[in-house]
Amino acid sequence: MLTESLAPYMLWAKTRTPAAIDLAGSNLLPCAVEDLPGVRDALELTAPNDNGFAPLRDAIAAHVGVPSSRVVTATGCSGANFLTIAALVGPGDDVLVEQPGYDPLVGACTLLGARVHRFSRPFSRRFGIDLDEVRSKLTLRTRLIIVTSPHNPSGVCLDHDTLTGLVELADAAGAHLLVDEVYLDAVNLAAQDTGRAMSATRLDGPIIVTNSLTKSYGLNGLRCGWAVAPPALVHRLWRVRDLVEAVGSAVSDRLSAFAFTQMPRLRERTYAIVSANLELARGFTSAQTRLGLAAPPSATVLFPQLRGVDDTEPFVKRLAVEFDVAVAPGRFFDAPDHFRISLAGATAPLAEGLSRITDALRSVD
Repeated sequence: MLTESLAPYMLWAKTRTPAAIDLAGSNLLPCAVEDLPGVRDALELTAPNDNGFAPLRDAIAAHVGVPSSRVVTATGCSGANFLTIAALVGPGDDVLVEQPGYDPLVGACTLLGARVHRFSRPFSRRFGIDLDEVRSKLTLRTRLIIVTSPHNPSGVCLDHDTLTGLVELADAAGAHLLVDEVYLDAVNLAAQDTGRAMSATRLDGPIIVTNSLTKSYGLNGLRCGWAVAPPALVHRLWRVRDLVEAVGSAVSDRLSAFAFTQMPRLRERTYAIVSANLELARGFTSAQTRLGLAAPPSATVLFPQLRGVDDTEPFVKRLAVEFDVAVAPGRFFDAPDHFRISLAGATAPLAEGLSRITDALRSVD
């Protein structure tokens, strides 16, 4: 099997030509050591780590609002997703995955021998999910349904009724639901007390929810991810992790646990970055007649449709070559007439990048 074909977006993201203004990634602006006073004193090179570093599990549990016995730590949200998929599916099993979607989720299922079937989250439905369509695609061999909320790439959140309906469908089929919430904290911090999206960790049933400190808090380097799983599945996830990496990095685990003690500071930092960037994005999108959006910008990613164009790849390449701005082509997310813009970085480069995209749009045929 050619593994390069399993996650083409990740290959492109790691090998693309650099641009002066990079709006193609989606990590929050990275923290510096100065952003976390006391972090140097927290550094140790060893830590007890049989089933994860207990202080980190406890910190995640308090952050999420679940018992620590339901938390499994992993190498980033991607690692948590892989552990979940590996624990639940194997050769010949069926998996349902949203489309458009994040291709490493499909790639992991394929690598493990599962048969992947897609259900639609179309632009015409504001990237919502039709539960009847999902129901129609369930089989006797369906083991897992996978969604992202906020949706990657559009940033649209699933509502309570949809999440509840998906859990019920999974339960009736003898399957599980995986909900990747890696962008959720940033969305909710920007929203403050209005329009906050519900976390699927509040639901009972055969549901696993994954997240990390990366997309919402600028701590990509720590690779701190986790899964919140039903009690009956937790042991299996730890045993899968034994096969993948045995234990986590003591340095990363200790620093991640310390980061949770700094959560008020981190939340304030995220709010300052994301709220300023969303204000820019709303001004940008309201002035663009060539771009279509499913909803006003509310997340750290923006996924506009370029009207009248079947494939944005030439436009994206032109942005990079002529305007020195990088964005992600929609083809990597099963929506070639769209492109993804990161709203998660520093505000000044974003403002300049959106200005250059505006100039490029003026000359689109």
